Amino acid sequence: MACRTAWNFSRSEDFTRFFHNWLDGLVTALIWAVLALIAAMVCRYYVHRLITRITGRIATGTMPGRNRAKPEGTATVLMRERRRQRMETLGSVLRSIASVVIYGVALFTVLGEIGLNLTPILTGATVVGAAVAFGAQNTIKDLLAGLFMLLEDQYGVGDVVDTGSAKGTVEAVSLRITRLRDVNGVVWYVRNGEINRLGNESQNWGRALLDVPVAADQDVDVIRKLLQETADVLVADPDWEEMILEEPTVWGVQSLTNDAMVVRITIKTAPNQQHKVTRELRARVKRAFDEAGVALGSLA
Repeated sequence: MACRTAWNFSRSEDFTRFFHNWLDGLVTALIWAVLALIAAMVCRYYVHRLITRITGRIATGTMPGRNRAKPEGTATVLMRERRRQRMETLGSVLRSIASVVIYGVALFTVLGEIGLNLTPILTGATVVGAAVAFGAQNTIKDLLAGLFMLLEDQYGVGDVVDTGSAKGTVEAVSLRITRLRDVNGVVWYVRNGEINRLGNESQNWGRALLDVPVAADQDVDVIRKLLQETADVLVADPDWEEMILEEPTVWGVQSLTNDAMVVRITIKTAPNQQHKVTRELRARVKRAFDEAGVALGSLA
């Protein structure tokens, strides 16, 4: 087609022969490159749009068939924000992978159409890729661990987690690094691939647990009743009732020594609220014991 166009334009055999020998392959390659680039850009646009739409619907909870009119409480809003952050990160990863695959296919298509032997290139790319993967195996391990962490929703921003090497509140999550801040204000950067075991104190619900040491000569039934009444008052308080999910339970005597006995009381709380509830319960128990004249025991 290109040679015919050159002949129709010039009506010169010399120019047509020159074009055929020197320019035909170059023009054909340019045409293939332009067409492949346009096709790749269009394909990339629609694939990115599809990924963004799907992850956006998952993040906002507006997938087809779901009820969108349900009232949302504070916990629901926090869960939606966490899901949005997770889906944004996952969508970014998927879009990057899609771009690499689409443009890679377009490049090899052009190279194949111009008659270039792809076997040595693929072989060399395989060797180079293996060498790079071996040298960057720790980074790849971190990225894969971060991807599975996002897919499985192991933790998110705002959660209090214990990675073994560090414990604190999650401030940022990426595919390679998780950033924590402990109670002393120290920021810890933990590689996702190095997290072999993780404890999450903020997932689904928490438990406020208080062990109260009292003198060994105190009446156990009286102590249990006093703890139960104090916790019930806390649950009924409007400032605290939203943080508490179930009625408090006095488990009973946990340990006993010559000088003291330890009585345990627990309250099921909303995620990440157990420490706040425990501190308030401890203060109320102290005031209740002082008013009732109950002597605290010594565990030393």
